[in-house]
Amino acid sequence: MNKPVLKILFVCMGNICRSPTADGVLKKKISILELAHRVHIDSAGTHNFHPNSPPDERTQRHALKRGYDLSGLRARAVTDTDFEEFDLLLTMDWDNRALLEERCPPKYQHKIRGFTEFLQSTQATTIPDPYYGGDPDFELVLDLVEEASEGLIQTVIKKIST
Repeated sequence: MNKPVLKILFVCMGNICRSPTADGVLKKKISILELAHRVHIDSAGTHNFHPNSPPDERTQRHALKRGYDLSGLRARAVTDTDFEEFDLLLTMDWDNRALLEERCPPKYQHKIRGFTEFLQSTQATTIPDPYYGGDPDFELVLDLVEEASEGLIQTVIKKIST
């Protein structure tokens, strides 16, 4: 018997750098584990700056060098139904979290968490926005997202096994 699907939404500001990176990285890692049919992954932004746009070109380029194809992703804003639909809403920084918490109905507040909570060894409290930075900033985002994804996968496996 198939267990219910776990739904995860990654959230940053514009949904063109950090959250699509997390979306693409986790999708690939979950697919390798043959769990894609059990985990639904999406990403969104707290702001609707880039509706239906692909991820930032630099984000795509750096991700592709590590084997993550983000070209099929499109930016969207968080919707009110996301709070009900998703099991986890994982934010990239404190501003994203505050904006989500402000909009979120009280009964769904427990679903909002910081993505860095899943880091296994790196001591970071946010995934920094690389948009105004250079190549090292995009590489740092990938490093943090890959590490946090590994920690998140442990939680995912526990949740879908119960």
